[in-house]
Amino acid sequence: MKKDINRRNFLKLLGGGAVTTAAVLTGCKSKTETKAVSEYTKQVEPPTGQMTYRINPKTKEKVSILGYGMMRLPSKTENKDDYDQEMINKQVDYAIEHGVNYFDTSPVYCQGKSETCTGIALSRHKREEYFVATKLSNFHPDSQTREASIGMYQKSLKELQVDYIDYYLLHAIGGGMDEFNRRYIDNGMMDFLMKEREAGRIRNLGFSFHGQKSVFDEVLAMNDKYHWDFVQIELNYLDWNYADEINNRNVDASYLYGELQKYHIPAVIMEPLLGGRLANLPQYLVNELKQHAPERSVASWAFRYAGTPEGVLTVLSGMTYTEHLKDNLLSYCPLKPLTKKEQEYLHSEIAEKIVGLENIPCNDCKYCMPCPYGIDIPAIFVHYNKCKNEGTLPRLKMDDEYAKLRRNYLISLDRAVPRFRQADHCIGCGQCEPHCPQNIRIPRELQKISEFVETLKRNNWMLEEKAKE
Repeated sequence: MKKDINRRNFLKLLGGGAVTTAAVLTGCKSKTETKAVSEYTKQVEPPTGQMTYRINPKTKEKVSILGYGMMRLPSKTENKDDYDQEMINKQVDYAIEHGVNYFDTSPVYCQGKSETCTGIALSRHKREEYFVATKLSNFHPDSQTREASIGMYQKSLKELQVDYIDYYLLHAIGGGMDEFNRRYIDNGMMDFLMKEREAGRIRNLGFSFHGQKSVFDEVLAMNDKYHWDFVQIELNYLDWNYADEINNRNVDASYLYGELQKYHIPAVIMEPLLGGRLANLPQYLVNELKQHAPERSVASWAFRYAGTPEGVLTVLSGMTYTEHLKDNLLSYCPLKPLTKKEQEYLHSEIAEKIVGLENIPCNDCKYCMPCPYGIDIPAIFVHYNKCKNEGTLPRLKMDDEYAKLRRNYLISLDRAVPRFRQADHCIGCGQCEPHCPQNIRIPRELQKISEFVETLKRNNWMLEEKAKE
């Protein structure tokens, strides 16, 4: 059962001085991140031949519990779309060598380049060595005609360099049944996809979900007609009970997973780390987790949690760096499921405190990008959340640390996000909001941050006058 928690209760839980880490000037880089980097340098080599597998009930094939999400691919230069194919190849090779056989992509990932990069990397291996998953990402009205949607499907086969797709998804349903019908029913695409499944060019057909509970229920109830082979949902120890509290337009993972179990439909898990948020916790929470298991990384708690339910087929992770891949392999080679006591500990002792932080629930997925006015939406939210998690947001003018925190925040913001891409350039056009899987009211949040920053800038003259006294 959920416990009611508000800001006052949250502060009681923490006690005085719990979040007093000082900011540094380079993007509010936290002690948590510094320690995480140190942990990665001490990593042992993951074992081969130890991967945990789950059985697909339809095909009886073994699927690695760790799935490779091809959504955050490494680039040659920071913040650019010049993806490093050589590094992608090496990481895919390393993953396959250690037992990973599920690779998930989409026509819209990595600014439309993910399928191409994935196809190049996987085509160097025997086809029976891997399962590839991609999606019908026909979000734009121009892509929702039957001809355009079929063209997208056929292009996926070409870019991935395959004759069949192992797992094909209707991408991100949940915005409303009118949208679902327009994208998949009215244009005849469901009939087309079912025929492709019968022909063997699609081996498993399912959907990924973000959005309204009513849509999830209605589409899941179509199982009698469409026979869903799998469903992709967001599941982690924060969303299990608190997804709807963080954002009332989201659905708790406990409900989504429970409904899939009733239909005996395997679950593919996305966002086990919530876009990295569960790997970059405030230091006081890191300390709590380390007291329970000093040898484990913070991220491993989340991965073991996501992989523990027996109805989970695979857990996707967007692994940009080899260090991420190795850490996840250590969690799943083999998987040691969490005990009920450990799961309850994450629910009651860690998740409750994260909810109390009241962060902007951005997973840095970049679905909202590009902004037509050049605003770097995810970078703004990530910077704000980092500083908030570490207790370095300048709040009280009477605080002795206010001037220092104010200066650090403004300088670190300029270093993290160029000025011409900051929140004050948002005109509220709203083009980004429909694409957000977390249903964040993006223009509203950007306006709040813009007003917060402007307040800090206006306070400059007050601080200067105080310094003269």
